[in-house]
Amino acid sequence: MSQNLVILCAAGMLVTAYLMVGQKALFVAIRLYGLQSILLGVVAVAMAFTDHRPHLLESAALTIGLKGVFIPWFLMRTIDRIGIHREIEPFVNTPSSLLICLGLTVVGYRVSTGLAAGGEGAAHHVIGVSLSMLLMGLFLMVTRRKAVTQILALLTIENAVFLVALGATSGMPLVVELGISFDVIVAVLVLGILVHRIVDRFESMDVSRLSKLKG
Repeated sequence: MSQNLVILCAAGMLVTAYLMVGQKALFVAIRLYGLQSILLGVVAVAMAFTDHRPHLLESAALTIGLKGVFIPWFLMRTIDRIGIHREIEPFVNTPSSLLICLGLTVVGYRVSTGLAAGGEGAAHHVIGVSLSMLLMGLFLMVTRRKAVTQILALLTIENAVFLVALGATSGMPLVVELGISFDVIVAVLVLGILVHRIVDRFESMDVSRLSKLKG
């Protein structure tokens, strides 16, 4: 039952990544990231009971509280103050992006079968989903113009790394989790300030306009 829950939540995380790729409303994309993080926390809870790893409960609490609640709230507050609520004209249109992400999912699952822990069972699905999300996050980062969307792509990559750690290892020590959580908070705060500076300078969150600073 717990393994089925793990597979279901991992599949839900992959679905949220696809929805973020096809989503132009920034508020909705941020909520999708929050849902993705909550599902990641549920995966950690399920693995804690299935594999008798109680230390994962602290990781799940940090994930849900920090990435499922605080970071989405902070990002929504940031874009509400800025007043720019939509991703406009990505470098690759939505249908093409979804097709490319489908190919990246196939690649992620294909690579997962070559890993020692990724041959069968729930671990195969967890590692396959995490590698697929990692590739999709990188794709989002290079094809989106808005700074907030690129922040979400970076956070999606971080979720993917944490998910592959759950599937391929026994989990990270609490002190490592606290260090990573602190780094994530600092990164989001700094990037939030950077977004404000970009908007103040260019009246847009389009990071491609940073090329005007050359020379």
